[in-house]
Amino acid sequence: MGIARGKDLTGRRAVVTGAASGMGAAAAARLLAEGAHVLGVDRVGEGIVGTHTLMVDLADPDAIASIAGAAQSLLGGCDILINNAGVCPSGPFAEMTEEAWNSALSINVTAVMKLTRALLPQLAASGQGRVVNVGSIMSRYGDAGLVAYTTSKHAILGLTRALAMELGPQGITVNCVQPGAIATGMTRDLFEGTPGAKDYYAGRSALGRIGQPEDVADVMVFLATDDARFITGQGIMVDGGVMVHS
Repeated sequence: MGIARGKDLTGRRAVVTGAASGMGAAAAARLLAEGAHVLGVDRVGEGIVGTHTLMVDLADPDAIASIAGAAQSLLGGCDILINNAGVCPSGPFAEMTEEAWNSALSINVTAVMKLTRALLPQLAASGQGRVVNVGSIMSRYGDAGLVAYTTSKHAILGLTRALAMELGPQGITVNCVQPGAIATGMTRDLFEGTPGAKDYYAGRSALGRIGQPEDVADVMVFLATDDARFITGQGIMVDGGVMVHS
């Protein structure tokens, strides 16, 4: 099937964080397939997908400036920002450490804010800036053992909505995808190491299966296209229908 009108991203310049695996790698690969130039960013050195790659940890104080500088020097600017990198500390609230709490807020929220702000001049200059944040099904409800993660993903949805209002006059759209149970490195231990977990989460989906990284990546990339030019401030569930009966 050919690329439909409005989906051609030839020449667009994208920054994707968490691009070495899972949804980030799938999004970077799809952007490349659609003709975009991609700066893939991850804290691991192997497997990063992109026209250019940068190994940097978002927890590093110098990371944001490094990414913004690389986007300008290697791509000539940034039209699309996919804030995909994240962490998911888990465990009982009574045993949660401040380190786990701070890590979730720092990587999942503060780094997203800082990187978006650092790339704002480039996004505004592009005339077709697109920001796609990665929330979670946990952006809409909570669950035991995921207090820090759930809090961070609620914050991402709020950040998305506020930024959409503020950046809209500059022609920048800001949206958030909210994945359900997706087969990624973050969920591998749960699905493979907990008896019955994969069947349980597949059974909660209206489609009867666990999601794949590409299921989410395709929505991310759609939000970066001209077809999504009038969509902003939205949290879009990509959960296989889990929330239909929740």
